[in-house]
Amino acid sequence: MGILVQIEHVDGQVADSAHELLAMARSLGGTVEALVCAKDATTVAAIADELDADTVVAVADAILADYLPAAYLTCLAQAMEDRAPDLVLLSYSTAGIDLAGGVALQSGREMVCYATAIERDGAVLTVKSQVYGGKLTASTTLPLPGIVVVMPGAIKAPERANGTAPVEELVVDLSVNQSARHVENLLPDSDGIDLTKAERIVCVGRALGGTDKLPLAEALAEKLGAEIAGSRPVIDAGWLPKARQVGKSGTKVKPKLYLMAGVSGAPEHLEGMQDSDLIIALNSDEQAPIFGKAHYGAVCDMFEVLPALTEKLG
Repeated sequence: MGILVQIEHVDGQVADSAHELLAMARSLGGTVEALVCAKDATTVAAIADELDADTVVAVADAILADYLPAAYLTCLAQAMEDRAPDLVLLSYSTAGIDLAGGVALQSGREMVCYATAIERDGAVLTVKSQVYGGKLTASTTLPLPGIVVVMPGAIKAPERANGTAPVEELVVDLSVNQSARHVENLLPDSDGIDLTKAERIVCVGRALGGTDKLPLAEALAEKLGAEIAGSRPVIDAGWLPKARQVGKSGTKVKPKLYLMAGVSGAPEHLEGMQDSDLIIALNSDEQAPIFGKAHYGAVCDMFEVLPALTEKLG
């Protein structure tokens, strides 16, 4: 079986999810090829040195310096046509979802998203995926050739090793149908906060209800010597600044302690904190997906438990 993996990177820094996809491809057996789209051959070579693949299929062009949907879609479609892989793997990210839908439509291949595991029995693939915000797991038989969009963290990537795969250039005409152009990268104001360095984090979710209840979580965080953080609904509501968001569209963290209050555990949030050493969840919904990830959990009223914990820590 031939597998093509779309490699995501920012300025040559390979995403963790790309290494995870390569590890998943290896677990399925067969030939693993990695598609690298970058601004020049030097960047391609640097990325290739990190990849555990049999072959690196490379497209080097100045237009690929920043992510442009049409340009990257053209590259992926051309790679699929030239290499004819049985399976294409992409990460569940902004770019991955963008490309997967487009290339599935162009190629006529069937696609499964939100995948957490892939099992192979000969020429038959069974894909496990999250549905309804992670509350249910679906099992889908995927006919080949097919496309799978995999949740980051679905498989643990091995330690990085020096890549030895040969690099093969893919010639792609990127001079047509490029209706969009990159203007600038906008980074959120961090306000001096770096959640990636925090050893302890107290994270609140939508169930907090508003900023008037925030002091309950902040008081506990202070006692623990922890940073306060929030899920995306909390940030979108303006209860905490963007720099304190944990999740796919926020910050990926790996603290020693991650205590969550009122966070349901949607896939987008789990992506950002699932590698924490110790996860404790407080939620009033006993069916909340977070209880499937937490090391310890309590079905409770967080507005009673938070001040009680704070008092206990004295």
